[in-house]
Amino acid sequence: MERIVVLGLGKVGTLAGELLQSAGFTVTGIDMQRKASDLPFETKTRDLSDPAQYEDDLNAADAVLSCLPYHLNTSVATVAHAAGIHYFDLTEDVPTTKTILELSKNAKGLMAPQCGLAPGFVGIVGADLISQFSECRACKMRVGALPQHPTGLMGYSFNWSPEGVVNEYLNDCEVLEDGQIKWVSPMEWIEKLYIDGTELEAFTTSGGLGTMCETYLGRVPNIDYKTMRYPGHVDLMNFFFHELLMRERRREAGEILVNAKPPVEDDIVYVHVSAEGEIEGRLARREFVRGYKPITLAGKRRTAIAWTTASSVVGIIEMVRKGTLPDQGFLKQEDVPLSAFLKTHTGSAYAEHGAF
Repeated sequence: MERIVVLGLGKVGTLAGELLQSAGFTVTGIDMQRKASDLPFETKTRDLSDPAQYEDDLNAADAVLSCLPYHLNTSVATVAHAAGIHYFDLTEDVPTTKTILELSKNAKGLMAPQCGLAPGFVGIVGADLISQFSECRACKMRVGALPQHPTGLMGYSFNWSPEGVVNEYLNDCEVLEDGQIKWVSPMEWIEKLYIDGTELEAFTTSGGLGTMCETYLGRVPNIDYKTMRYPGHVDLMNFFFHELLMRERRREAGEILVNAKPPVEDDIVYVHVSAEGEIEGRLARREFVRGYKPITLAGKRRTAIAWTTASSVVGIIEMVRKGTLPDQGFLKQEDVPLSAFLKTHTGSAYAEHGAF
């Protein structure tokens, strides 16, 4: 695997392209809009809503990384499948992932969705914690991408795709509860937690578990994923989406929220993963708790959400090239060894940053 196409050159896509180029790949970046000429890889302008526009580009490549909004990924995966190349994306959308899983059954390359932060890195960490127990009774995964200096009642800034945030706030959430796979409502099961003295609230959101419920059915009775925000956020979002009926106008909801809370440069990504069970016959708890802030990467200062997301998928692509991960079929994030991921050229950023 040498030639890779990156579709979508926002902050994450651009950084992913730079990291891939730095790791020795030949990168072609494609976006709807013309990009600056100072990028270290070739760029093209295409209408990415039309698969015919980029079909030839994928046919000439060994792999494609989609950094596009989730609703475009099924088309990209279908073209990649037909071309027989590897496919990677960052989606949290459950129906999209199920479609890609079906494509993977006769794929010539690897189909690897959900390679971002959550789902993605958080599942790698969760699986590593679970593996430390002879019998694991529960695994809880929490992630929050937040402004370091929140303002207003919402305490939030939209540093991530508004389509993705609205999608995970409104779609039902898959969990394992008492040994059964269940679907529960989003923005529920509210809990309080603290990270390094900062109070946060966590609540159910869609897609963060990826394929973990199916993988651990019959092995771990309780697994759930929640998004973390500053206190009071979830009440405001429930009012906005349900009492004001903005759940029926998703596109407009995203526009309103981004206009009210635009992206910030000083963000932080909190990761809180815990598991409980028996180790050598004794009840124990293991935790992975980090706060990742902006860092300088590939010569530029990168927001926390951009570098954690881009580093996650590029680290996995490196592992596929090296042969540490399979090169055909469907990749589950829980099958990615954490220790090997942290030793990759790109994934090592997770090991070097984030400790309190």
